[in-house]
Amino acid sequence: MITNPIGVIALSKREILRFLSAAGQTIFPPLVTSLLFMYIFGVAIGSRIDFSETGLSYLEFIIPGLMTMHLISSSYENTSASLFIARWHNHIQEVLLSPLSYFEMVLGLLAGSLLRGTIVCLGVYGISQFFYPLTIVHPWILLYFIFTISIIFACAGMIAALWAEDFGMLNVWNIYMIVPLVLMGGVFHPVGMLPQLVQDISRFNPMFYLVNGIRYSVTNISDVSVILCAVVSFTAALVLFFLTVHLFKIGYKLRT
Repeated sequence: MITNPIGVIALSKREILRFLSAAGQTIFPPLVTSLLFMYIFGVAIGSRIDFSETGLSYLEFIIPGLMTMHLISSSYENTSASLFIARWHNHIQEVLLSPLSYFEMVLGLLAGSLLRGTIVCLGVYGISQFFYPLTIVHPWILLYFIFTISIIFACAGMIAALWAEDFGMLNVWNIYMIVPLVLMGGVFHPVGMLPQLVQDISRFNPMFYLVNGIRYSVTNISDVSVILCAVVSFTAALVLFFLTVHLFKIGYKLRT
């Protein structure tokens, strides 16, 4: 389906250089935030929490959650900011007039999010080694979830960037949907500790499966079947990717 690989590589390179040139805003902030979370919650508070029933220390438990949380936010922010600014300044026309198919355009825009999300996710893991020498149990499963989760939220970021009319609207999805769902998906707590009704509701939260997928790959422990987590992440990535391609194809808020 890729007929213009040189064009895809050029667009991908542009997206990658864009976030690398602003690493002080795109890479280091989530790493610093994770460092603080690990120290305050994992060391200062976590050492006083009896977490033995999970088979993990509290610090071990939150490390995969933080990896997932920052993977999601980095992937989303990369494409949402890039595409919205391109629309805002009207230089998206350069991409639309290029000899790229809509599939290739989305693929090129995805590349930056995929690399940024991977760098941040693995960077959070690297920082965790200063607090706890945690070994990744299933590295290939981790790469699978990094790949699919990056696609999910890179596409969500593009959809939000197409929908938004101003910078305030651009942050609506992140503030009122993504962040609450991620936090309720088990980043800082096992869902099994919640009341039964809340546990049942959590099963309808897609973030629950994404967080548990990363947690299983790192610690071999999950609240739910990793196969189900993999199916949910793959399905969501596939649906959102082709929805994004469709929106580009019909020119949703791109040609007006």
